[in-house]
Amino acid sequence: MAMQLGHVHIKTGEDPQKVAKFYIDNFGATVKREIPGRGCQLDLHGVQLNVTTIIADQNHEQHVGIEHIAIETDDYAGTLANIKKNGAQILEERFNNGRHVCWVAAPDGAQMELIEKV
Repeated sequence: MAMQLGHVHIKTGEDPQKVAKFYIDNFGATVKREIPGRGCQLDLHGVQLNVTTIIADQNHEQHVGIEHIAIETDDYAGTLANIKKNGAQILEERFNNGRHVCWVAAPDGAQMELIEKV
């Protein structure tokens, strides 16, 4: 049985375009398509992110947010400088197993983890 990752869905209590802008500005996501009345789909380096509000016609319990998504970069210092320039909140910076790592606060209580690719 073959399986693959389909998408990561981020549900927001805020404006989905504002949330999408966070991932675009800080982590290089690009817009794949708009979802009229709901939000949009982003491409985050090959991972599809669906960014929407709570969807009224779904009957199961829905939750806002996600814990974290990890992004590896070969330009850790430059990426971190851009994140700080954009005013994003750095939750923690560490040096783990020979590489720099930090966690960034994202909208709706989610987090992004930035990892230095070595």
